[in-house]
Amino acid sequence: MKQPATPLSIDPKTALLLDQQICFALYSTSLAMTKIYRKVLAELGLTYPQYLVMMVLWERDEITVSEIGERLFLDSATLTPLLKRIEALGLITRARAIKDERQVIVTLTSAGKKLRKQAESIPLSILCATGCAPAELVEIRDSLGKLRSKLIDAEQGS
Repeated sequence: MKQPATPLSIDPKTALLLDQQICFALYSTSLAMTKIYRKVLAELGLTYPQYLVMMVLWERDEITVSEIGERLFLDSATLTPLLKRIEALGLITRARAIKDERQVIVTLTSAGKKLRKQAESIPLSILCATGCAPAELVEIRDSLGKLRSKLIDAEQGS
């Protein structure tokens, strides 16, 4: 029985098969995960990107826009409109730093802090939706983190 071609195959007959591509596996899995999050986050009134920003702020409040961008791998052009929408929800405030007016400090409001309690059930909901054991998800997460690092290094020419 012939082994299926791998994404690194040089066989021109199989090299471009969609189901052999790691990029498609990541993309389609991301879409599926985002759909699950959309349902779970509806109760909180947040989109998935907004939830990511809130998680960063729940870890560490009163940080700069650039620090949030570094954590989420987003540039300020993408992040600024996102932060404006979260601010309109009354969950954060944005203010210029006193020491350096070029920096914008993002701070949770009391409503933003309270929302954390409601969000505590989300990881368990996602775990259940995956049907995976916790250890399996940790392994997948760690493997994806290593892959992301390698891709960033490759993109930066390391």
